[in-house]
Amino acid sequence: MGVRIDYQYIQEHVPDGARVLDLGCGDGTLLQELVQRKRCNVLGIEIDEAAVRECIGRGVPVYHGDMLEGMSMFRDGTFDCVVLSQTLQQALEPARVIDEMLRVGRKAIVSFPNFGHWRVRMRLLLGGHAPKAPIFNCEWYNTPNIRVLTVRDFTRFCRQQRLNIVSSIFFTAGFRRVPAFAANLLAASAVFVLQKA
Repeated sequence: MGVRIDYQYIQEHVPDGARVLDLGCGDGTLLQELVQRKRCNVLGIEIDEAAVRECIGRGVPVYHGDMLEGMSMFRDGTFDCVVLSQTLQQALEPARVIDEMLRVGRKAIVSFPNFGHWRVRMRLLLGGHAPKAPIFNCEWYNTPNIRVLTVRDFTRFCRQQRLNIVSSIFFTAGFRRVPAFAANLLAASAVFVLQKA
């Protein structure tokens, strides 16, 4: 299996030798790549015990626990980059998570599935079924997603919170790039790089 497309974009925005914190780091694949390719100093936070074991097996340092609890242990500006990849929609307190990301890190990199995608809209309109992101094959009863956000929702959130969107990129489910003006309708996934304004 190849590198996830959002991982490629995230890596482009992480400087060589950076201190990186990955929230909901899963099996540690991204952090392992950042160590190998960019000589980064990394740490993951992961709540799933099986994923934590995989991180350890990869040699990736990981804190087993909640992301907010984990970030509370760090001083302001401890990290150069804090990553939240395909996990925002699962966070109980997303605004607090992003605020903490930009407290402990100089830059936040956030990716998430876009529930404004036209297939999600059609599923609800024509079939009357609950939203299902094109990049996740989950039903309403077994999905880890507790929030359904769109590219437009996140952009508005950033404006309201006075966050500076340094960069953004949008992809279809087939990993083709989508222009920003069509992202809310055509993108299956979005990646944003944020800093405090």
